[in-house]
Amino acid sequence: MKRIVIAEFMDAAAVAQLRERHDVLHDVALVDDGARLYQEAKWAHALIVRNRTQVRGELLDALTQCTVVGRLGVGLDNIDVAGCEARGIRVIPATGANALSVAEYVIASAMMLLRGAYGSTAAVAAGRWPRNALSNGRELAGKTLGLVGFGAIGQLTARLAQALGMRTVAFDAMMDDSHPALAATGTQPLGLDALVAQADVVSLHVPLVDGTRNLFHAARIAAMKGGAVLVNTSRGGIVDEAAVALALREGRLGGAALDVFEAEPLAASPHFEDCPNLLLTPHIAGVTAESNERVSSLIAQKVLEALEP
Repeated sequence: MKRIVIAEFMDAAAVAQLRERHDVLHDVALVDDGARLYQEAKWAHALIVRNRTQVRGELLDALTQCTVVGRLGVGLDNIDVAGCEARGIRVIPATGANALSVAEYVIASAMMLLRGAYGSTAAVAAGRWPRNALSNGRELAGKTLGLVGFGAIGQLTARLAQALGMRTVAFDAMMDDSHPALAATGTQPLGLDALVAQADVVSLHVPLVDGTRNLFHAARIAAMKGGAVLVNTSRGGIVDEAAVALALREGRLGGAALDVFEAEPLAASPHFEDCPNLLLTPHIAGVTAESNERVSSLIAQKVLEALEP
C-alpha cells in the first residue's frame, strides 16, 4: 500500500477510489501550511495538487519517495517539471478534462461583453429603464474569434464559436499552417499581428513561458481592433493588466474578461475599480461541478496506474 498526499480540493468520489487501494491524506489546508506539507511530502509516493501548490524548491526536495505528481488541471507553471523528471518523478496533468468548461466560459464572456446588457439588474429594479443606452449591443454571429494558442481548449472553443456563427482564426507558435487541427475545425491560420488586427474577440490559450510572458503588452493591446473583446483564461503574466484597464477606460477595448492574474489571489487593484466592460473571476474558468468530477477521476486513474504498473 502506497501513501498518497492530496494538498488541494479533489472530488470526493475520486478520493474514495484512491482510498480503496492506498493510504490517502486529503487535506485542503496543506497548501497553506508549508511546514506540514513538507513533512507529509517525505512519506508520499504520490502527490496530487491543483495550481496553488508550488512543486519546486523545498517541497520538491522533500519528495524523496515520490514517483508521480498528479495535477488537477492542465497548467504546469506551478511545477518544476524538469526537476521532477531529474528525480524520476512523473508529472501527469488532466489534459482535456476541463476543456469544455473553459470553452463555455470564453463563449459566455464574449457574448456578455459584446451585448453589454447584463449589468442592468440594479437599474431596472430601481425603476430606471436604460433601454436606449443598452440598445446598441452587438451579436456574436458574424464576428471573428481569434484564438492565440490552438491546443485542445482552443480547438473546442473554435467549434462552439462556429456553431454560433462566428468565423475562427488562430495563431499557434507550435503549429504550421498545414496542421490538421486547423482544417478539421475550419479555422484560418494567421500571424499574431494579423490576428490581433482582425479579431472582434481575442481569446488566449497559451502556457506561461518566457516567450509568452507579457505577450499582450500595452502596444499589442493598442493594436487590437477598435471595440474588440479580450478574454484571458490561460495564465496571469501573459497580459499587462494595467494596460487592459487603461484601454477599457479610454474606450479602445470593447470589453475584457480576466480569469487569471499575475499574482493570485489578486490583491486590491485600484486600476480595476469601476472599470467599464470588465469581468473578473478568480481562476475558475475551468472549474465546474462537472469538470471537477472529470479532472479528479482522470487523475485518480492515472495516479493509480503509475503506482501500480
